[in-house]
Amino acid sequence: MVAASAISTQGLRHVALNVADVDISVEFYTSLFGMQVVWRPDSENAYLSSGCDNLALHKAATDNGSAGQRLDHLGFIVTEPDGVDRAAETLVARNIPLLKAPRTHRDGSRSLYFADPDGNVIQVLYEPTLSAQRLS
Repeated sequence: MVAASAISTQGLRHVALNVADVDISVEFYTSLFGMQVVWRPDSENAYLSSGCDNLALHKAATDNGSAGQRLDHLGFIVTEPDGVDRAAETLVARNIPLLKAPRTHRDGSRSLYFADPDGNVIQVLYEPTLSAQRLS
């Protein structure tokens, strides 16, 4: 049962990883899993999709080896850009601080960031392709 003041999402369909080499990781995920590059804004970031999910690859600030944190954030998909703003209102009402306020990105997506109780970063994301999909 979903609480009345819960954030309404289409589920957890976006993960972002910090990687040592974006090009090597793109090759790995595209050749092994058949993912496609959907956006490559620069040499330090790549966004891949299998069609129903999204994997963001970000160049790690430093290479900490296996001891480093590789999960950058988890992303929950919302159906429309305004869903991000409604999520912000819910978080503020629950006294959960925003790490990054809602904003629209160059590719038409809209998102915000906050942390769970253990400090894991969570993104609420409207992404035009993923958000338009209806999973059964």
